Amino acid sequence: MPKTQIAASVLSCDFGNLERELQAVGSADMLHLDLMDGHFVPNLSFGQPLVAKIRQLSPLPLDAHLMVTNPVEYVDPLADLGVNWLSFHMECDHHAHRLVQRIKALGMKAGIALNPAAPISSLECILPELDYVLLMSVNPGFSGQKFIPFVLEKVRQLKECIVETKLSTLIEVDGGVNSENSSALISAGADILVSASHIFQSPDYSQAIRELRGK
Repeated sequence: MPKTQIAASVLSCDFGNLERELQAVGSADMLHLDLMDGHFVPNLSFGQPLVAKIRQLSPLPLDAHLMVTNPVEYVDPLADLGVNWLSFHMECDHHAHRLVQRIKALGMKAGIALNPAAPISSLECILPELDYVLLMSVNPGFSGQKFIPFVLEKVRQLKECIVETKLSTLIEVDGGVNSENSSALISAGADILVSASHIFQSPDYSQAIRELRGK
């Protein structure tokens, strides 16, 4: 079985000591970037200049989650900055299939993000085109929220669908992920766990990452 990948979400890091923080999470598999516009979600995070700086400071793959109303405008610039994985919310683009193809054409992994209340069935037509699905286990916009338990069943449902249709689509889970629920998420079928506060509020980032892997 492939190892569970851990994506350290920099939203919770100390931006005043960015280089040190990124070095400290070097044992993660990728860095997760939450890009918020203050419209799709009630918060602003950071923009392309900081993405460029993160790319300069870390060799880890960059996994960007677009929480914006106009995702199409971000795709090409983020590809130019070296982003490797890119997900967006399907309800924010009327031509999701075309946008997925554009992301892949630029050499990035393409994903669709689902809010907690969004049903797995909404992915039926586009799932075969996706490299991964990002299941939000909190309502997006703020770090440090509590995991919503019913998302665990959504992970199981999505994994069953992927297996039944013989797809290789990965499942990523983001929101309230910690050492108390990571094992259950992995057992349910999660391939990538995103963690922000569990890692960056820990005294030992590497240990926190090992805990998420169940080690």
